[in-house]
Amino acid sequence: MSKYIIKVNGNPYEVEVQEVGGAASNAAAPAARMASKSAAPRAAKTAQPASGNTGEVIAPMPGTVLKVKAAAGDTVKKGQVLLILEAMKMENEIVSPIDGRVAALNVSAGQSVVAREVMAVIE
Repeated sequence: MSKYIIKVNGNPYEVEVQEVGGAASNAAAPAARMASKSAAPRAAKTAQPASGNTGEVIAPMPGTVLKVKAAAGDTVKKGQVLLILEAMKMENEIVSPIDGRVAALNVSAGQSVVAREVMAVIE
């Protein structure tokens, strides 16, 4: 698995990319990677933007909170799904950036959020 930092509209995102397939020839490999990249937006994805305060869970894009999977006071692990954000008809898993406790949960199911809004704080 490879890690990359990608900037979208000036906002840095850390992403992990795993190569799928196995016995593809070197000539077919770029085509296979292109096919997997074009299929990725249709699947649920996990995105967490980088922020100045590593315990803040920031909305990576405007959208609607579909489901909240953690509550204030819960202990969470880094990478654990905290909520599902629907944006552009895609479900995005928003994860905890660090191990800790949910100190504040600023959103609820059905609520709309704007890009860069603090949705939760982990301490």
